[in-house]
Amino acid sequence: MQRSRIAFFVFSALVGSVALSGCDQVAEQPKASAPAATPVGVVTLNSQAITLKKELPGRVSAFQIAEIRPQVSGIVQSRLFEEGTQVEKGQALYQINPDIFEAELAASRAAVARAEASIASSKSKASRYKELLAIKAVSQQDFDEADAASKQASAELLTAQAQLKSAQINLDYSHVSSPISGQISKSSVTVGALVSAGQTSALATVTQLDPIYVDLTQSSNELTKLKRALASGALGVDSTTQTDVELIMEDGSVYPHKGTLQFSEVTVDPSTGSVTLRAKFPNPEKLLLPGMYVRAEVVEGVKSDAILAPQRGVSRNTKGEPTAMVVSKNNTVESRVLKVERTLGANWLVSEGLADGDQLIVEGLQKIRPGAPVTATAAQSSANNSQ
Repeated sequence: MQRSRIAFFVFSALVGSVALSGCDQVAEQPKASAPAATPVGVVTLNSQAITLKKELPGRVSAFQIAEIRPQVSGIVQSRLFEEGTQVEKGQALYQINPDIFEAELAASRAAVARAEASIASSKSKASRYKELLAIKAVSQQDFDEADAASKQASAELLTAQAQLKSAQINLDYSHVSSPISGQISKSSVTVGALVSAGQTSALATVTQLDPIYVDLTQSSNELTKLKRALASGALGVDSTTQTDVELIMEDGSVYPHKGTLQFSEVTVDPSTGSVTLRAKFPNPEKLLLPGMYVRAEVVEGVKSDAILAPQRGVSRNTKGEPTAMVVSKNNTVESRVLKVERTLGANWLVSEGLADGDQLIVEGLQKIRPGAPVTATAAQSSANNSQ
């Protein structure tokens, strides 16, 4: 019995010792510390003035086109140009047999001479009859007939002169000349061909290539937005470059000459919903040819307080909205929903969601979440925050 009591006291002492030891270990465990700040790379955003440009598709069209057609009928005697060469305004291109027109001109000249002789005689007779009528040596009827004959002779002279002019014009038209300066196409007729006045087929075509037009198309919706932005003052007008147009060729190269915007259509094409804008370009090297497809950059205006955010710092949420992570004033992560307008190089043009001075996180995005503490440093490979 005595041994059982001793064993019980020993067991109780051991259990108490273990319990005290466990309490000591619990007391010795350190309290949980606050999460450490995550280092991130940021780009400090600055508002700036940028010139906004819009890229539009377009087609090249000739500045002037003249289809050469004969004004008189006859046989082509000669072709006076080399196909594919440059011709000048007024230069003779074809010679139609002029014999019949020269004969008509000679006959018209004779008719004029005859009318001039007749008018001299009739005027003299009418003058004499007027004097005789005063002394009643002739009747009133005789005078009236002489006066009418004089007036008729004057009218016949006018008719003969008109016919002479018409004959001269027809003779001139036998020399088929170019109405404009430009490059001429191949000839559709040869020497000996019979041509007629007003025929539907052209003898050749002259195309003026310098300067040259580029017809651009812009959606009516974009044009409306641009007009509203200009009217509200969101975009300023740069008078020095507002009408400047830069051209990008089919192979991606930049056309060496700048063009100027001439006008825009006042109606919308119902089949495409677009408006046509026409620009004029110098084309001394003849690089632009009618029918070519090109792209043009047109100046829309100047945005004075633009915010450009690097594309690598902008992502999309589950709703498809553009979002960005920025460093708040208390050095924690803040998520922003953005409204972006367009891309400019490697940047987004942001209209809502970011402001001047914001620190946009572009590095370490995979390690952070909204509300987490961060340590911000300038991004090592940050893109220049400009267009």
